[in-house]
Amino acid sequence: MGDFDDLITANQRFATTFSLGGFDGVAHAGVAIVTCMDSRIDPLRMVGLAPGDAKIFRNPGGRITAQALEALVLGVHLLGVERILIIPHTRCAMASHTEKELQVKIGESAGQDASWHPFHVIDDQIASLEEDVRKVRSHPLIPASVKIGGFLYSVDSGLLDQKF
Repeated sequence: MGDFDDLITANQRFATTFSLGGFDGVAHAGVAIVTCMDSRIDPLRMVGLAPGDAKIFRNPGGRITAQALEALVLGVHLLGVERILIIPHTRCAMASHTEKELQVKIGESAGQDASWHPFHVIDDQIASLEEDVRKVRSHPLIPASVKIGGFLYSVDSGLLDQKF
């Protein structure tokens, strides 16, 4: 038995009712979401969408990185994105630890020094969210016609709070 047998079995069950074959890959609701990789977040369902409705980009902290910007530019110009939601969340590990704390924790877990590895912690989530919204709004390849919002998601209530 393999390390992934449970997941392969689940995938085989999933495939019996799979309905997105032949899908065009366009964001049918015109939405892109940038959010954290946290497993408490269900990016589609939290805004009433379904598979095929939106483009999703996830990373630690839900930040607008160079890779996130690349995905958003592609989404806007090739995949029907007209609205972008940037959504960090409450009780995020990236906002509740210092860089040094994460380096120590990772180092202990890895059994080796991790002080050289940056984890890009977030000192102030709201200020970082404002910076990220500004970064997307000012990108030369994202037209002003694209609506961009910054939200904070509560992992305890499931509610979004629009900040920008």
